[in-house]
Amino acid sequence: MSRQTIAILDFGSQYGRLIARRVRENNVYSQICRADTKAGRLSQMGVKGIILSGGPASVYDENAPKCDPKIFDLGIPILGICYGMQLACQAFGATVAPAEKREYGRTILTIADKTDLFADLPDSITAWASHGDQLDKSDSPFLTLATTQTCPHAAVKHKEKPFYGVQFHPEVSHTPMGSQILKNFLYKICRCDGDWKMSDFVAETIEAVRRRVGDAKLICGLSGGVDSSVTASLIHKAIGDQLVCIFVDNGLLRKNEREGVVSMFKNHFHMDLRVVDWSEQFLTGLKGVIDPQEKRKVIGREFIEAFKSEAAKIPNTKFLAQGTLYPDVIESGAKNGNPAANIKLHHNVGALPKELGFELIEPLRDLFKDEVRIVGEYLGLPESLVWRHPFPGPGLAVRIIGEITPERLEILRAADEILIHEIKAARLYRQISQALAVLLPVSTVGVMGDERSYENVIALRAVETVDFMTADFAKIPHETLALIASRIINEVRGVNRVVYDISSKPPATIEWE
Repeated sequence: MSRQTIAILDFGSQYGRLIARRVRENNVYSQICRADTKAGRLSQMGVKGIILSGGPASVYDENAPKCDPKIFDLGIPILGICYGMQLACQAFGATVAPAEKREYGRTILTIADKTDLFADLPDSITAWASHGDQLDKSDSPFLTLATTQTCPHAAVKHKEKPFYGVQFHPEVSHTPMGSQILKNFLYKICRCDGDWKMSDFVAETIEAVRRRVGDAKLICGLSGGVDSSVTASLIHKAIGDQLVCIFVDNGLLRKNEREGVVSMFKNHFHMDLRVVDWSEQFLTGLKGVIDPQEKRKVIGREFIEAFKSEAAKIPNTKFLAQGTLYPDVIESGAKNGNPAANIKLHHNVGALPKELGFELIEPLRDLFKDEVRIVGEYLGLPESLVWRHPFPGPGLAVRIIGEITPERLEILRAADEILIHEIKAARLYRQISQALAVLLPVSTVGVMGDERSYENVIALRAVETVDFMTADFAKIPHETLALIASRIINEVRGVNRVVYDISSKPPATIEWE
């Protein structure tokens, strides 16, 4: 491999791909590898460094994932993060044991050695920890680089080998100076040049798609959102008219969504776009369904049926492309061999059954939302599309808590339109990463006019995030929130109360279902 690469051995961390993303932010190519990748294979790849990710297991669990111990003899710099640190320390003969006090959340890291890994950092920083085990250094070949109040060896390095370990997560936004720590590892320890760019990813992906598809037809599930739009544009660059985009009207769309997609992709980009109106089938399948996972299953099944219906009309079709991103993959948990804990089911992750007869192509599968936007800008997509807020594949179905009915959909569509209009008018749309309205399954007492009312509640949700793996609620000015609430209550028949969700992710997810 000619380009400089950092190999990330994935032990099932929720933040595994986030590490890869942070490395790429520093213009160094990263590649996720299985935890048990052989040392010989890593040597053949010519990697400049190795990062051992965190993970949900304890190193003493019976089936705890292991790495090839020979990687520590390669002479390649290695950084162990949380579980990765504990696993390496154990491999070097040190003792890892349950801590007297579990460390979770923000903590203050006091730095004792600023020679290399912590170069150019202050004496103490905020770090995000999540561990119950820790190193007992009394019998270990390590030097301590940093401490916390409850973890006396929060960062270490081996006395002889190029191994470094941190008992916190430098990759998450809750460790504000974590990017500098990773940068130090990449440049001061691994001696990377930093010459990789997102344009390299685009060129490589276009060539890979062209080579794999050959002269066959490829169908792309197009929703009009950022992910599927960038996917379609990337593939269109690769195979041109061999691409056929299918837009499924599931009856769960935002107001005027269908018309906007047709105008953009059929009339402006001149793509082969087929519109399938499957709204009646979706709403029939969802009738009486309340459980959110079951909603996603119903929607996934109907998407497949809609594609089968239209695909039957397109000869020589072998492939289906989807705009799946890594947060979708990782939140779907153990599916497809990912050892991370299951959080929620995504209808577009591995949802293509074998009987459909298509091969699945997901060119953005290893990217985060902000990286996808960079790709979109590079491809020349309009700013209004590139910076559009995410909209879930299941549409408004996962923003209506409880049963989906045409009447409840109309209430939510009207409230959603007001919310988006007002945050745009307040020039907050780009500052906010995602904003949405949720229709709750409760009614509350109110007074409208001189009469008692008993009507629906709308919850507003707006978050600020970079990677969508962690997020904080947006601090929308009170006067803007008051205007949005006033308009919804006055203009949307059936709503008499509006509330604002101020929970962060974690522990809450961004969507309510």
